[in-house]
Amino acid sequence: MKLRITNHISRFTLHFLLSVFIIACNSPIATPTPTPLSFAQVAIEKPNTDLTSTPFQPSDSTDTPIPTFTISPTITSTPTLTLTSPPPTVTSDSALPTSSAPTNSSRTNYILYATLNFANKTIAVDQTIRYYNNTGINLSELVLAVPPNLYNRAFSLNTITQDNTTISSYNLSGQRLTLNLPQTLPANSATTIVMNFSLNIPQKSSNDVFGYDFNQINLVDWYPFVVPYKNGWVLHDSMPWGENLVYDSSDIELNIKTDSGVTLAVGASPESNGEWTRYRLYGARTLALSASNEFLVHETSAGNIVIRSYYFAGGYKSGAEGVALYSSQAINTFSQQFGPYPHQALTIVQTDMDDGMEYDGLIFLSTDFYSQYNGTARSNLATIGIHEVAHQWWYSLVGSDHAMEPWLDEALSTYSERIFYENNYPANISWWWQFRVNYFNPSGYVDTNIYNGQSFRLYTNAVYFQGALFLDELRERMGYGNFSKFLQEYVRRYSYKHATGADFFALQREIVNVNISDLLSRYFLSSY
Repeated sequence: MKLRITNHISRFTLHFLLSVFIIACNSPIATPTPTPLSFAQVAIEKPNTDLTSTPFQPSDSTDTPIPTFTISPTITSTPTLTLTSPPPTVTSDSALPTSSAPTNSSRTNYILYATLNFANKTIAVDQTIRYYNNTGINLSELVLAVPPNLYNRAFSLNTITQDNTTISSYNLSGQRLTLNLPQTLPANSATTIVMNFSLNIPQKSSNDVFGYDFNQINLVDWYPFVVPYKNGWVLHDSMPWGENLVYDSSDIELNIKTDSGVTLAVGASPESNGEWTRYRLYGARTLALSASNEFLVHETSAGNIVIRSYYFAGGYKSGAEGVALYSSQAINTFSQQFGPYPHQALTIVQTDMDDGMEYDGLIFLSTDFYSQYNGTARSNLATIGIHEVAHQWWYSLVGSDHAMEPWLDEALSTYSERIFYENNYPANISWWWQFRVNYFNPSGYVDTNIYNGQSFRLYTNAVYFQGALFLDELRERMGYGNFSKFLQEYVRRYSYKHATGADFFALQREIVNVNISDLLSRYFLSSY
């Protein structure tokens, strides 16, 4: 395996070295010790990361010279989804509008009132969950995922009720919170869960998104959410690679306030709500945010989609502007190729991490990509940025089980990069295949899951890159027109739902019943 080597020193490292130098040159100054907060005891000291690393070309690789090219004009985007405007104010027990939900069911609503103390790296939250029991059975318990509880002494659950009755019987173990409901929840009915919790935000590592560094706080998978029910509650164990969490589509409202001078980056546009700033996402899997007192922002658009690119001083402006351009082009292209972009904004956030990560309406990208940016679409910043934008369709809009069938979002997002280049920079298609796929000499089964991947490299080679090769052959076999029709119908049919590999191939055969048995035997272990 070719190791990733880079001369880039993270901003955190520079800050640390500078701090050591200052301390060495000055007499120590006594500072008061802050009063420790009280947090729930948990058994796990350090979590496995839930981060899906988007594999990228190592920065020290030798590439052929990059020819100049002309940037294609921006394509006019198709309209975004039409959402019914919610009422001016939302009370803690009201439901958010579900205008794009299926007519025969209702989405779960999350309403949060959060006070972020940026300086002290804590957040206090009042959360209301309006849960609709669409499982088809009566429920005596609910299972919620609480990923922050995997971090030592990070999560504290203070109070919790169901329909104004205190829930006195619950079990919080690792990231699993099981609520024994004082009132049984019949099928096709709803209940309201109200809780108060706080987070002592941990310091983040370079291979994680969640947590703080010296000038930034990232909150991802940070509030309890009800996991899907599919013949049982779906909450998988974490792994060092790949994503283990599975989400139902939901409507989320965040009302937040924080320290003066702190800028919030959220995957939705801010609204005033009295003393709070409100953000609303409809039909989303989760709501993530980043906060910093050093953010700069470059703003552009794709049709009526607002794109905000948050970055830091120190030579990163051109990268922030470049990735905003590519993201705008990607939204235009994917809206035409797959279906309308599912949100009203896209937020791009620079952060100190190893690669990239997607959330609803928001993507994180490594500072290294900004440092290495060469001003062209032939760069990790462009390819990984495009990949994370594609996840707004293959993850946010069309859900799947990221642990057991990760190819359904990762292979499709990787191949979406190819679709982006052919529509915007067609001269770069051969470069893309070599830079993103063939360089790694991929092998393995596309339907590898996060638990049988053996290693990060073998896992990503199989799921991402073998997946891209399979989709390219499938496209040739189906015909380009039929393949495009297939993806559009796949989005239409499974928007705000969960799709499986069986669903994928059943629809493929429905669109055009071409024989692909040789492709399935070569690329897949499962019998689809």
